[in-house]
Amino acid sequence: MIHESPFTSPVIRWIDRRLPVFTVMHQQYVEFQMPRNVNYWWAFGAIAMLALMILIVTGIMLAMQYTPSTAMAFQSVEYIMRDVNYGWLLRDLHANMSSFFFAAIYIHMARSIYYGSHQNPRELLWGLGVLIYLLMIMTGFFGYVLPWGQMSYWAATVITNLFSAFPVIGDPIVTWLLGGFSVANPTLNRFYTLHVLLPLAMLAVVMLHVAALHTVGANNPTGIEPRGPRDTVPFHPCITIKDLFAFSVFLIVVCVFVFFAPTYWGHPDNFIPANPLATPPHIVPEWYYLWLYAILRAVPDKLGGTLAMFGAILVLFAVPWLDTARVRSMRYRPVARVFFWLLIADMVGLGFCGANTPEGWWIVSAQIGTVYYFGYFLVLMPAVGRWERPRPRPASLAEALAPETGPAADPAATSRNAPQATEKA
Repeated sequence: MIHESPFTSPVIRWIDRRLPVFTVMHQQYVEFQMPRNVNYWWAFGAIAMLALMILIVTGIMLAMQYTPSTAMAFQSVEYIMRDVNYGWLLRDLHANMSSFFFAAIYIHMARSIYYGSHQNPRELLWGLGVLIYLLMIMTGFFGYVLPWGQMSYWAATVITNLFSAFPVIGDPIVTWLLGGFSVANPTLNRFYTLHVLLPLAMLAVVMLHVAALHTVGANNPTGIEPRGPRDTVPFHPCITIKDLFAFSVFLIVVCVFVFFAPTYWGHPDNFIPANPLATPPHIVPEWYYLWLYAILRAVPDKLGGTLAMFGAILVLFAVPWLDTARVRSMRYRPVARVFFWLLIADMVGLGFCGANTPEGWWIVSAQIGTVYYFGYFLVLMPAVGRWERPRPRPASLAEALAPETGPAADPAATSRNAPQATEKA
């Protein structure tokens, strides 16, 4: 059966009758209903998608000029910066955008936990988001090695050797990752290939993530499901205008760093060519890995630290089942809100611990932070959700929005108040 296209353009109608891509796009990004009270915290998902698109485009352009060879990698990066037309812009935009990509994802995930966007029926939506984050970690690590500076080389050495802590399978995994018995040319070729391919896998998971979102619908700050047209607005233009404004602010901030502080997030040692005979005094990853690095070093045992680091990511997959709260949004959960902000402060503190040498109070602080991180998800989240008494919440989204939109927005409330007004008169 031929699909009847609703569009007026003859070209679009011709394509849409044979492949209804325009109809699907119209349904999903124009007619799709969103809760009318979503705020700018919801824009960070779209910002993260914009950042991913920019990273893929700039990455393709850089891959055309990069040489994945230990003898030429560092020089090829210098060549891109100095001799390729606008190569400095591509490289600085790519390097800085990775930091903002992680920042957007961290805010997006924190917002989801705060407002309960991981709860039923959005468990799969949350799981796909955590999978995207895991792919980001892997892709970012492989990309960090490609400049082949001092920090790139030694970060690759430290992280790949972590797998040797696993009994029996550890050494074969390390040998496969390295392509030999040390970080060398085969290692760089492997990491370059994976850094190119993993974003494609990430893009596929992002599409599944968006499909899951459009299947179950978006959450909102109250955590109350919309019940009708009065509770929702069409995605376009209501949400697209918000997203475009958020994009503008986001890109302005990115451009400030790209044009005025392009090396702000980089480590000085990574502007020195890799030297296997000179170990840097302090090996640190990028800032978005520092909290994981602190957890790794907080455990004295190598195997225990590796398991703790991987466990810190894997525990996120179980969040929908660890959260036993009867109310989604922490707007109505004062006790849970306190522990949530303590978690945010804890992760920031772990980042500072990971940025400093593992000695003295830094290692003790990292151990305390690690205990709280796992304690929050494995103990506090289930216990507080079960025993906390939430504050009263509105019966519907329309009731929650009534104070914001005025009495006229809720005819039922107006009719209820009318007899009282008559009596007073």
